[in-house]
Amino acid sequence: MTTPFGRSLCAMITPFTTSGALDLDGAQRLAAHLIAQGCDGLVLSGTTGESPTTTDAEKSALIAAVREAVADRASIVAGIGTPDTRHTVDLAREAEKAGADGLLVVAPYYSRPPQDAIEAHFREIADASELPLMLYDIPNRTGIRVEPETILRLSAHPRIVAVKDCSYDFLAAQKVLARTDLAYYAGCDEHNLALYAVGGAGYVSTVSNVVPDRMRAVLDAFDAGDTTRAARLQQQATPLIEAIMSAGLPGTVTTKALLTALDLPSGPVRAPLRPADDTTTDGLLSLHKTLTTT
Repeated sequence: MTTPFGRSLCAMITPFTTSGALDLDGAQRLAAHLIAQGCDGLVLSGTTGESPTTTDAEKSALIAAVREAVADRASIVAGIGTPDTRHTVDLAREAEKAGADGLLVVAPYYSRPPQDAIEAHFREIADASELPLMLYDIPNRTGIRVEPETILRLSAHPRIVAVKDCSYDFLAAQKVLARTDLAYYAGCDEHNLALYAVGGAGYVSTVSNVVPDRMRAVLDAFDAGDTTRAARLQQQATPLIEAIMSAGLPGTVTTKALLTALDLPSGPVRAPLRPADDTTTDGLLSLHKTLTTT
C-alpha cells in the first residue's frame, strides 16, 4: 500500500486566541509538537480544524505558517471542501500557493447532488492544481455518499490518490482497496487498526491531537508483526477515543478542551460551537492520564 502523505496523519485543530482570532504562533507550536510526537502529516482546515468558521484568508495563512514551522519534516494536506465547485477550485489553487502538499476534498454537502455530479465536482478540483487529492467520504455530515463505483471511476485520475474513509462501510472500503491503488486512510479513530490490517494506508486522526505517539504505536506494532500488541494498544485507546468522538459533543470541542487542560495550543471554539464544561474536561483529562500511564 502506498502512503502518499505518510501513515499517521493528525486532523489538527485550529488554535485561536482568547479573543477568537487565528493564533498562528500557537498553530506553529502545536504542529511542531505533533510532528515530534510521531505524526507524519497534518491535515489542516478539516472539520476538526473548524473549516466552516474560518475564512479563505485564514486557511491560506494557516498553511503558510505551519509549512514554515515543519519545513519538509511532514506533509501538509489542506482541507478545501465546500458545497460550491467554483469556490473549492479557488481554495485548491490558494492552498497550492500557500505550500500545501495535498488536498482533502469532502463530497459537496447540503445540495446532495447525484453521483455523476459528485464525480464531476471532484474531477474539476483535481484538474485545478498540480496537488494530489484525497477524497473524503463522510455521509453522516454531508448527507450524501461517495459511492464505491464513483470512487473506482475517480481512481483513474492521476491526481486522485487517496480516500479518507468515514463511511462506516467496511465492506465498501475493502472492495475499493481490492480494485485500485488508492491509499485508504481511516477517518474514524476506532477503525485505525482494522482498516490498516486489510491494506489501508494509515489514518487521519482527531485523537492524535492529544495522544499522537499512542496512535502511531498501534501501526508501529502491527508493522513489526506484533499484532497482539497492536490490538491491545488500540483497545487501550478506545475509552479516550469514545470520549472524544462519541460522547455527544463534536470532536473539535472535546479535543480543544483536553489540549487546553494539557497546556498545549488550542484556544476557544468558534460559534456556533460551545466549549466543553468542567465535568467533561475533567473526565477527558482522567482518561488521558490513564492511557498515557498504562
